[in-house]
Amino acid sequence: MTQTNRQILLASRPEGAASVDNFRLVETPLAPLEEGQVRVRNHFLSLDPYMRGRMNDSKSYAAPQPLGSVMIGGTAGEVVESRNAKFKTGDKVVGMFGWQEFGTSNGGDLHVVDTTHVPLSAYLGPVGMPGVTAWYGLNRIIEPKAGQTVVVSAASGAVGSVVGQLAKRAGCRAVGIAGGAQKCRYVVETLGFDACIDYKAGNLYQDLKAATPDGVDGYFENVGGEVLDAALARMNAFGRIALCGMIACYDAQPVPLRHPQLLLTQRLLVQGFIVSEHMDVWPQALAELGTLVAKHQLAYRETVAEGLEKAPGAFLGMLKGQNFGKQLVKLI
Repeated sequence: MTQTNRQILLASRPEGAASVDNFRLVETPLAPLEEGQVRVRNHFLSLDPYMRGRMNDSKSYAAPQPLGSVMIGGTAGEVVESRNAKFKTGDKVVGMFGWQEFGTSNGGDLHVVDTTHVPLSAYLGPVGMPGVTAWYGLNRIIEPKAGQTVVVSAASGAVGSVVGQLAKRAGCRAVGIAGGAQKCRYVVETLGFDACIDYKAGNLYQDLKAATPDGVDGYFENVGGEVLDAALARMNAFGRIALCGMIACYDAQPVPLRHPQLLLTQRLLVQGFIVSEHMDVWPQALAELGTLVAKHQLAYRETVAEGLEKAPGAFLGMLKGQNFGKQLVKLI
């Protein structure tokens, strides 16, 4: 009996905000493995904000997601069949198979991971792309020094939570920005930030000013919009801004800066980056992050949706900030 693979495809491009109508669930038969191939049963799918940009047919750092193709995304799973000498049945692996239950490849895009001390799902979060993103933006762009102040937007998320903890380890004052009192409590009480600003309550700029009495030396941006405006107004001269994400702009609505002259008057370094373009740092970053997680010295949180069919709704909820920490889909 031929085994089937359930997949979620990009069915249409969003007009404004994305919706569940942009996706389609299909079932396709699995072809027999060819020599050199490996088949993986995905256990977890990674849902990340960058996927929203790929849904648009517009100029960006990567080509748009083709219509009718499996939604892009990181995966973690187990080898269930192999005709490749580099992989054996039972190996735990991470890859980029996207939103589907099974992945098949020649193995060139797969990495075997050790789940003895690090849970498999963590390889899609703090010991995966989000963790390396945090590590690179902080260490290579912000370049934190003890005694400085580092502000992080989306501080309770998969990337921001790691940025703040690493900044604290570097001897910095870490201030987060998050949505809601519950997330802010988590950022301070569990992640160890010095303060967290709830952008949904009060006056964002005034609250940020109170939390950063000595100004801001480094800012890690995941959001854009009014959050970026508030942080810019608190930047010290020669401050560094790592532009990681602009989730406030993903629905194609222009969000102009209110005070762009601050870039000049404060002589700011503003650097956008895509972590996949810096593969040279991944081994060092992953080694450090994996050790911290294994020793329970790096806290993280996951929001897990159950079943492939839940992926579109979970993805849309993440874009609206409904997740807490890393958003995953559990398939098995």
